Amino acid sequence: MKVAILSGSVYGTAEDVARHAERQLKAAGFDAWHDPRAQLQQILDFAPDALLVVTSTTGMGELPDSFIPLYTAIRDRFPAWSGLPGAVIALGDASYGDTFCGGGELIRELYAELGVREVVEMLRLDASETVTPESDAEPWLEAFAAALRG
Repeated sequence: MKVAILSGSVYGTAEDVARHAERQLKAAGFDAWHDPRAQLQQILDFAPDALLVVTSTTGMGELPDSFIPLYTAIRDRFPAWSGLPGAVIALGDASYGDTFCGGGELIRELYAELGVREVVEMLRLDASETVTPESDAEPWLEAFAAALRG
């Protein structure tokens, strides 16, 4: 199964988590692909069977500037991903209250518009509580892999 991992990062932490997810999913036998500067056409050429988005949150609950062009391209082109399994890892800081992991919520809304099926609940990684988000994501990634195997 081919899993495209998309990431949006401000300071690089979400990219680190995405790279770690790629390694863990490959070790679990998946054909995982991650390019932090991916263009929509590259993703379409990869023809994923599943999607994983790893994104931080910036500003007032928005996506990182680095992810906006891809997010906009997906919304504009509306790829035929209806029915694909997907999941979201959101990074944020709970001290921001209502906007905590808002970037991830925007991805969940996009999934709903596209018909992507969330197969596990969004993972929220709180920067005020964790210093090792990559390893904190490992049990969740195992559950995601198990859900993909169905």
